[in-house]
Amino acid sequence: MPKPRTENGGKNLISRQLIELRKRDNYSQRDLAYRLQLEGCDMDKNAITRIETDKRYVSDFEIKALSDIFHVSYEYLIDGVSDTQEKRAKD
Repeated sequence: MPKPRTENGGKNLISRQLIELRKRDNYSQRDLAYRLQLEGCDMDKNAITRIETDKRYVSDFEIKALSDIFHVSYEYLIDGVSDTQEKRAKD
């Protein structure tokens, strides 16, 4: 059974949000890889590059670590929608 892909053929849903968050916090890919290692995710700069270019799948453990590092929800990483934006859309 083939692994799922995005509409454009990518291997993850978080690439755009990851780039945005990394730039927002002024982290290089190497800085982020180091922080992920501190969270228990064995990842290097090349893995970050592959995630940001949709060439690598991301595990649930990695999404959790990224959520913790950037202080955002899982929903934001996956859908690009913050809790505030969700609340406004419901009102």
